[in-house]
Amino acid sequence: MATRPLSRFRFSLRRRLLIPLAVLPLALTACGYGSQASDDSADGKAAGGEKVGGLDEVRIGYFPNVTHATPLVGLGEGGRIAEELGGTKVSTQVFNAGPSAIEALNAKAVDMTWVGPSPSINGYVKSGGKNLRIVSGATSGGASLVVDPKKISSLDDLEGKKIATPQLGNTQDVALLDYLRRKGIDVKAETGEGDTQVLRQDNKEIPTTFQQGGIDGAWVPEPTASSVVERGGKVLLDERKLWEDGQFVVTNLVVRQDFLERHPEVVEAVLRGSVRTNAWIGKNPGKAKERINSALERDAGKPLPKKVLASAFEKIDVTDDPLASTLRDQADHAVRAGLLKKPDLKGIYELGPLNKVLKSEGAEPVDDAGLGN
Repeated sequence: MATRPLSRFRFSLRRRLLIPLAVLPLALTACGYGSQASDDSADGKAAGGEKVGGLDEVRIGYFPNVTHATPLVGLGEGGRIAEELGGTKVSTQVFNAGPSAIEALNAKAVDMTWVGPSPSINGYVKSGGKNLRIVSGATSGGASLVVDPKKISSLDDLEGKKIATPQLGNTQDVALLDYLRRKGIDVKAETGEGDTQVLRQDNKEIPTTFQQGGIDGAWVPEPTASSVVERGGKVLLDERKLWEDGQFVVTNLVVRQDFLERHPEVVEAVLRGSVRTNAWIGKNPGKAKERINSALERDAGKPLPKKVLASAFEKIDVTDDPLASTLRDQADHAVRAGLLKKPDLKGIYELGPLNKVLKSEGAEPVDDAGLGN
């Protein structure tokens, strides 16, 4: 792949099914891999009615981030996803970063999870294409490089600084490593050591570490980015500026391959609920705010400041389209960053069930950019 200018990564993109997200972002605290949701969470409930495909329970993962608005709105009581699953019980796991979610998927601790593109790619490649399939998009955008303006005044001032990301190999980690490489700044991907130091830290800890002076900046998703700004940080680079039309996949829905093969009706039900949730968010931003506030209290115990919320939700689009061509580009970023060998992504998408749902909802199909079966 030819090297692209820093100012703009180019790619071919289907410009459809993107809905501006006017919803509140979520708090930063989350349970780790293997943890259980609290009794008043979305965990362990069924909407009632017949079980889909006769399945008793489906286990679903997500993050408490604004970039996971679809499951946060759709999985709760009265949510569209829960409704579509009828009498099939929903059990949930909440994660802080993508690699942990993929670990849980591989361990069969969850059947499906919303997760970022880079962990999806890495999980697919490491399993030889046998563990997961991407079945839908969820959100575009919502990631920024935020810095201490007293220490970093421009994008040419990153050398010698300490920059945090949520986890080694997560989507923002890959984005930062690739960007630093393009700037001619040498960093060892695995250790984060180099001309600039890359520190991996949980989203929930990054704003405090920044406030205490432990880091000079962070490349993070919303609402972490806006929380850092509230503590004196400045957005130095909104990642949307690196992508044509400001559109790139930041969250998609993945399913264990064996689960998809055994329970296609359940996957289709979740997809139908996801599509209807995204449409509902676009049409009902005020009510969506209330739903996400409820999810915030459920999963994290307290709301974010209104200023943080206002800053975060304007940076996200919800979308059914997985924006497959941008995932291919993000794979190239991971290769250039030294985290991945040139991958064969053929087969990573299975969009047949989603396109079936979209057709039934009167929407146009989405494209897998040649990465389907």
